[in-house]
Amino acid sequence: MLGTRTMIEKTVVELASALSTGSVSSVELTRAFIDRITTIDTQLNAYITVDEQEALKQAKEADEARARGAHSPFLGVPIAHKDLFCTQGTKTTCGSKMLQNFVSPYDATVVARLKDSGAVTLGKTNCDEFAMGSSNENSFFGPAYNPWGKNRVPGGSSGGSASAVAADLCAIATGTDTGGSIRQPASFCGVTGLKPTYGRVSRWGMVAYASSLDVGGPLAKTAHDAAVMLNAIAGHDPKDSTSVAVSTEDYTQSLDAPLTNLRIGLPRQYFSQDLDPRVAAIIQETARNLENLGATLVDIDLEKSTLSLPAYYVIAPAEASTNLSRYDGVRYGYRCEDPLDLEDMYTRSRTEGFGNEVKRRIMIGTYALSAGYYDAYYKKAQRIRRLIKQDFSKAFENVDAILSPTSPFTAFELGAKKDPVSMYLEDIYTLGVNLAGIPGISIPAGFINGLPIGAQLVASDFREGLLLNIAHQYQQNSDWHKQKPSMPMGV
Repeated sequence: MLGTRTMIEKTVVELASALSTGSVSSVELTRAFIDRITTIDTQLNAYITVDEQEALKQAKEADEARARGAHSPFLGVPIAHKDLFCTQGTKTTCGSKMLQNFVSPYDATVVARLKDSGAVTLGKTNCDEFAMGSSNENSFFGPAYNPWGKNRVPGGSSGGSASAVAADLCAIATGTDTGGSIRQPASFCGVTGLKPTYGRVSRWGMVAYASSLDVGGPLAKTAHDAAVMLNAIAGHDPKDSTSVAVSTEDYTQSLDAPLTNLRIGLPRQYFSQDLDPRVAAIIQETARNLENLGATLVDIDLEKSTLSLPAYYVIAPAEASTNLSRYDGVRYGYRCEDPLDLEDMYTRSRTEGFGNEVKRRIMIGTYALSAGYYDAYYKKAQRIRRLIKQDFSKAFENVDAILSPTSPFTAFELGAKKDPVSMYLEDIYTLGVNLAGIPGISIPAGFINGLPIGAQLVASDFREGLLLNIAHQYQQNSDWHKQKPSMPMGV
């Protein structure tokens, strides 16, 4: 049998092999992760909900299925879900007081597909309230912590999932990405995070923040693991009107393809004087490593990239103000006590139920959509969005993928970002990818003062296989993704 510590450090691919050979059972593996969570998560707050009884039940069923001859890459592998995915019979809080006691009556499509593949759900991970944030400090249940540094943020909004994967509190986790919320936490926590093409993964049952931007995807230890999860969750879903009926592929099949003849673009605008020179040096070194693997480096321009930040922070809040109007204290969710009348119930339920950042974005979005300002703000932001998409499309006429930093900085300390604008700048390199609807991936590429730095790779629509191929080849020739934080860390 494998030792407990050895078990939880393994990748999904390695665990699937161990489970298939009988080196470990799913019950043993699940128990090991639960014990790890019990010991370590008091420091990290990566989980909002852990369902030990249900996890062990699923693990037992997975072992029985294997005994009957069943096989699946996820059969018996313990995973976690960002607490934005509806899970039947388990709380789905979205990190908010508004939904702190909401128990979903159904599974999100992503959850259902992973459950059908035999994955064991350990619990739900911490996140910024309704996915609004870049640091995981906006959760009603308290901030999640980065296992790489005392009082460091794990990034947001999928910070709990990234922290859990980095600290071996699950084998792999789901996240959501509206403006960088998979890739930025992946960078901060030294894991691999994939944001698929918009429409590639079903949004049904994934609680909406900004409907034209939200995408679900994996936070994993390796690109290979991310490919395995994408195989399970990608594909058309008739329940989701934004799901695209484009055929999927086996994303593990192209991982070993050589990078010869690939052209990788380096956008001049992303390497400006505003970028920390230490981060720039790491990304340049990543580029040289990819060149040594056979790729050709090309300098490119993404001239409209500077417009991503203002465009995003008009479009996303506008959609959020519409999506969050359903939380009114009437049908489900938080309701204030002893309301005087209907208007008082609406007002107080929303005032008491939402946190400050959510209120801020609702107000911004409502203003942008209001009479007299719609054309000046929302409509203009959508026009800029089209220009950003055209910018990427033009670049992809000459290159196969684009390499850039994921974030301009390493993980910062809790409370370090005092004003919203400085926080919003954390996503400056990721926002354009969501506005364009194209896929992106962040992979560990180095360290600065003991804190991870991620490199972002971007490709054109539905070319997740190419991104995973490049990331896998890089990880086969580097060991940044194998580095482990020291735990316990004494938070």
